[in-house]
This record gives sequence, C-alpha cells and structure tokens, in this order.
Amino acid sequence: MELTEHTLSISELSEKTGLSIDTIRYYEKIGILPSPHRKSNGQREYTSGDLERFIFITHLKRTQMPLKEIDRYIQFYMDQDYEGCFQVLQKHKEDIEVQMAEMSIALEKMNYKLDNFKSLVTDQNGK
Repeated sequence: MELTEHTLSISELSEKTGLSIDTIRYYEKIGILPSPHRKSNGQREYTSGDLERFIFITHLKRTQMPLKEIDRYIQFYMDQDYEGCFQVLQKHKEDIEVQMAEMSIALEKMNYKLDNFKSLVTDQNGK
C-alpha cells in the first residue's frame, strides 16, 4: 500500500505561515517559489516541503532580507549552488548582527532615559 503525502490548500498554507493568500500568490508570480502542483479542479496543493520553504522565507523577510536577495538564495538553492546559498545567508547573518548591535545600543539609551524619567516622576510625586 502506497502512502501519499498530505497536501495543503493555499488557505491552510496561509494559516500555517502567517502569509496572506495574496502574498503567497505574489511570491509564486515573481518566481521566488515555483508554482505548486494543481489538482484537477485547478486548486493549488502544497507539500510539506513547500510549507518549509515558505516558513523559511517568512523568517528571512522578518529579518529584513530584501525579496531580491531571497530570490537569489532560492535560485542558488534550485541550482544546487550551495556555495551561493551559503554566501547569501552569511551576508544576511552579518547584516542581522549589525542590526542587533545597533538595536542593543538604542535599547541601552532607551533604558537610561526611562530610568531618568522614572526618578524624575518619583521625585515630582514625592514632593
């Protein structure tokens, strides 16, 4: 007996990834992901592999990777150019580390200001 993989509809994929249906269709239209297999009635059906790719893309987008770079990564992946994949992700990792360092400095300044205002409020209310 052959087991078939459970497939997902576009609405199920949307629910599991947090992407809107329009965004999923857009990503397919611009070629970030290949068009999925379609049922005989024309409905898209996605595999667990498709789901994993969409989830990874959402992580890249949340870390501010431009769609152009995501597309480069996907093309390297599809071409099995793993060195290219590594380079794109390595560069993005470095960009994230810079952003995190900048955010850490901003957070320290914010905490300093908050502590200062808290003591001013306490002093003002204590008088």
